Amino acid sequence: MSDNKNKMEKKKSYSLLIIGAVLLIAGIIFAVYAYNTSYQASTSLGKQLSEAKEQLSAVKEGAGEGDPEALEAEVARLSEEKLSLERPYSYGLTLVFFAVLLTVKGICNAVIGMRRSGKADIKRLTQAGLLAALCYIGFAFFKIDIPIGPEKTAFHFGNVFCVLAALLLGGYWGGLAGAVGMTIGDLTTSYVTSAPKTFFLKLCIGLITGLVAHKIFHISDAHDPKKVTAATIAACFCGMAFNVVADPVVGYFYKTYLLGVPQDISAALAKIATLTTGVNAVVAVIAASIIYLGLRPALKKSGLFVEP
Repeated sequence: MSDNKNKMEKKKSYSLLIIGAVLLIAGIIFAVYAYNTSYQASTSLGKQLSEAKEQLSAVKEGAGEGDPEALEAEVARLSEEKLSLERPYSYGLTLVFFAVLLTVKGICNAVIGMRRSGKADIKRLTQAGLLAALCYIGFAFFKIDIPIGPEKTAFHFGNVFCVLAALLLGGYWGGLAGAVGMTIGDLTTSYVTSAPKTFFLKLCIGLITGLVAHKIFHISDAHDPKKVTAATIAACFCGMAFNVVADPVVGYFYKTYLLGVPQDISAALAKIATLTTGVNAVVAVIAASIIYLGLRPALKKSGLFVEP
């Protein structure tokens, strides 16, 4: 009876597929146009910015001549102008990545069908919005930047809430919350060009963490505290282990072939990213596990716990 009821509740829908396909086409067109216009202009501006930074560094070290204040103002101006020229292309690529996700989900809705929304879905959506905001705050306000030439990487706390979202909401909703929150963090800061890569990687972190936690260990139904603790740590570890490997590798190819960053700088960024991502991963596994294990009984007691 329950299986028949679930089947009856599902209804095929093509609206999301149509929206995703339209956004995908629009995103590709916009990204190609932005790459050939504003982003190419930002590339040439990046060379001027690198030269200005080198000159400023030489002046501060006493190996060059010039007005430090004027050079700092010039570096700030070029950085802001370069960032504004990079935004359209980053927006276009992010739209493409998001549209691909919508299209895939739309295909699933068209083939398998979708369930009607209920109270659990409202709770899930509310918690996803809250966790997305926490991902944004964890990255935008709690980070340490590490400049590398015209690019940079960072230590941050965003991954903590990205993993926590997957533990609480499951792979799809948790991954989406992490992807949206962290991507907005990139788009509203100087990491704008990393936004498309961030969207993809954080979504994958959520999917992997959620898969291990809820499909393999079924932590939502588990009652043994030791089993729940071990499964939580294992799920966090798997999600972060993926990120430690994928972030430098995906970052290298993304920056080299989609952003046109010189290979030597991309390689240097990949090496530094291995270090920063490793530290971020350790923090995320420890902090997310502690927070989840602390929140789990409280959410169950208050009726706010959502079965992924």
